[in-house]
Order: sequence, then C-alpha cells, then structure tokens
Amino acid sequence: MDSINKIETYIDKNFSEKRRVHTYGVRKTALHLAEKYGCDTAKTEMAALLHDLYRGVAAEVLNYHVRHLGLDPSYIDRPNLAHGPVAAEMIQRDFGVKDKEIIDAVRYHTTGRAEMTLLDKIIYIADAIEPARSYPGVEDLREMAEQDLDRACLLSLKKTIDYVTSEGNFLDRRTVSAKEYLEEMIEKKERTDDK
Repeated sequence: MDSINKIETYIDKNFSEKRRVHTYGVRKTALHLAEKYGCDTAKTEMAALLHDLYRGVAAEVLNYHVRHLGLDPSYIDRPNLAHGPVAAEMIQRDFGVKDKEIIDAVRYHTTGRAEMTLLDKIIYIADAIEPARSYPGVEDLREMAEQDLDRACLLSLKKTIDYVTSEGNFLDRRTVSAKEYLEEMIEKKERTDDK
C-alpha cells in the first residue's frame, strides 16, 4: 500500500524519536487487536499511523487549525484534546484519506465517543497500551484488551475521567458519553448472556 509508505516517510522525517516509537507501537498493538477481533487491518494500520499526526504541535498552531477548520471552540488551548480532531481534518487534505471510519478513529482516539465502532475502540485502546506505555494499571488494561475489548475501553475511560477530574482539568463530554455507552452495552450483553 503506497499511501502507507508515504505516511511512514512523513513520520520518520517529522516525528520525534519518542513519538515515532509510540506511533509504531500503536500500529503493532492495533494490528494485533484487529486480527483478534476481526477488524479491517488496512484501515487499522492507516488509522494507527495517522492518529498522532498533530500531537506535539505547538498550541498556537493547533488553535489556528481549530478556528480555521471550524472545530469545537472548547479545543482552544487544549492540545491534548485538539490534536485528534485537527488530524482527522488534515489527513483528508494531506494524505487523501476519504474513509469515514479511519477519519473518525483518528478524531476520537483521545476522547472516545458514544457508539464507538470496532476501529474506534481498537485505536483508542492501542494508544493507551502500546508497548512503550508505562503507568500504573497499564498491565491490567493490556490483559483486559486480550479478553474483552469493550471492558478494556471502559476501564481506560474510567481511569481517564478519574485522572482528569482529580487534576481539575477540562473533561470532554465525549469521554463521559463513551463511558456511559459502553456501560450500557456491557450491561445489555450480560443480561442477554444470563438468559
């Protein structure tokens, strides 16, 4: 796939060593999960490689893009939240990505969202558990991702919500919606399994 070569060339030229290692780690983890859970591997690889295209970009640059692209103004001065939605818009222009599923997986890889697709979940959790990640509870998340993707995403969302609120930072409503959606889904699945 020659668009993959183009993306890898861009990554190798423009990303810091740490961001490059992270991105390739996300690809490896995401492809493993895609095979395990039956997700399209070509889409998974592309979304994984593109997810952090605007991570580490100066806040002023992200702010410019948020305004210029007409994105949610709550992303202003919040580069952690802005980089996904900005990347989702820019990959269409810079890499010719037309697939809505890939665009959405990039857009929501930090926040999650209600009604996450399989690809959304895989990119979201792969970002959290790739091999270079090291934080309290990451091993639990890795184990959970091998057993139940929905529960792994839910656990990660809960950890994010706890951390963000304990720090007194802005919590994106999409993260809360994603958590509530997954809780409901898991509950429904359990009720069906009990019958």
